Amino acid sequence: MLARSKTCAIVGLDGTVVDVEADISPGLPAFHVVGLPDTAVQESRERVRSAIRNSGAEFPMRRITVSLAPSDLPKSGTAYDLPIAMGLLMSSGQVPDSLNGSLLLGELALDGTLRPTPGMLPMVAVGKSAGLKRVFVPASNAREAALVHDMEVMPVESLAQLVSHARGDSQIRSFDGKLAPAGGADGAVKESGRWPDLADVRGQEHAKRAMEVAAAGGHNLLMTGPPGSGKTLLARSLPSILPEMTPDEALEVTKIYSVAGLLPAGSPLVDRRPFRSPHYTISNAGLVGGGAVPRPGEITLSHRGVLFLDELPEFGHAALEVLRQPLEDRLVTISRAQGTVTFPANFMMVGAMNPCPCGYFGDSQKACSCAISSVSRYQRRISGPLMDRVDIFVDVPRVEYEKLVTPAVAESSADVRSRINRARSVQWERFAESGLVTNSDMGSTEVWDHCQLDSSAKSLLQMAMNQLSLSARGFHRVLKVARTIADLAGSEVVKTSHLAESLQYRPRPVM
Repeated sequence: MLARSKTCAIVGLDGTVVDVEADISPGLPAFHVVGLPDTAVQESRERVRSAIRNSGAEFPMRRITVSLAPSDLPKSGTAYDLPIAMGLLMSSGQVPDSLNGSLLLGELALDGTLRPTPGMLPMVAVGKSAGLKRVFVPASNAREAALVHDMEVMPVESLAQLVSHARGDSQIRSFDGKLAPAGGADGAVKESGRWPDLADVRGQEHAKRAMEVAAAGGHNLLMTGPPGSGKTLLARSLPSILPEMTPDEALEVTKIYSVAGLLPAGSPLVDRRPFRSPHYTISNAGLVGGGAVPRPGEITLSHRGVLFLDELPEFGHAALEVLRQPLEDRLVTISRAQGTVTFPANFMMVGAMNPCPCGYFGDSQKACSCAISSVSRYQRRISGPLMDRVDIFVDVPRVEYEKLVTPAVAESSADVRSRINRARSVQWERFAESGLVTNSDMGSTEVWDHCQLDSSAKSLLQMAMNQLSLSARGFHRVLKVARTIADLAGSEVVKTSHLAESLQYRPRPVM
């Protein structure tokens, strides 16, 4: 007897509906799964066998063939356990075929209970797009699945409960979303109080201003200064001034974290911008993503947020160079023998570095012990093409004693954030029809359309172009930063003062 059920496969960040066909035929007992299953899917045979027996049902001791179609699509993960188990029970006549038109997702424990399964949000979303109206998911994934509107979510605790539901003995009640989630009343992951406030950073007014401009326009930022000057503290306070994500952005980021299996239990929605800070020993695959089945890397996990690279020159040369294409295209493409996957990578890169190996080149109080050639080699660890993709360069000098002991009177993150929100609102209106979000997303066409200069600013830009030897990319980045500064000032035209401040954020020549 042949039975069919539907589940979903994850390809990159998107899902594909998979038809699960279970056939039981006479012959010696055997259990085969076909359709390009990986090791995790092949091992589902043992999980399904034990789960069926421990749920009070009978495992059919005959020749079993389970086909996962389309057969040319590689299958990975553990979400196939539940549809395979139900397919076997329907094919053996123990359960009526009453789940047509439903999506079945979930990993089975050996005792038949359902475990949390990663990638639930994109899988339920693709089920809805395929015309399915109902989905059976592990109870612990119900809140995440309920983020997809107009889809009836049925939370399942165990295989025995679903069997009883299919037989009509008892009914599983659809998830109504009224239970208070662990992340808050709206089910969001709350991170309030996690990040330092800008008011806690003593001194460094110039660096704080640079961070405000970077946050307002989504610009990449590189801070250079001696050890202990506050570079890391400044970077970790950046999320406290970034604007809230829009609902669409929150769902986009949640989908990434769902596929990566990084959603906290009971908190299905990520509503705070990500802040990722990988160690400099990270591999290329860990940074950009990879694996036999491509998974998101740190730059994709930073999507719509911040990627902080502390001790930037200590990262491997190859790891830094792979950042060049994602920084420009806002996407990362991973090609494997099984196919090509594209992940989003629209993030702010924030780097921090010492000016030399000992860290005190140019310091006002401690002499540098490095040779000039050593300083030059250290600074040249970051290639020119990568430096050309950074919008704002800022020096973070040693904090003076008086500023450390004087009570803080600096602006709070909330005050700075209000200005940034106003500047972002101007940009959202400006790019409403183009699909762009911030000034940093502008291409050459948008730069010429939206970065109008007054006459004196044009003269200053021509002088700077010659004296700073700006490349075409650097020229456009100066204009983008100047446009953001003008937005913060509420000006429609880029004036000389805005352009002058933007030019201050260009790097000093490497020795």
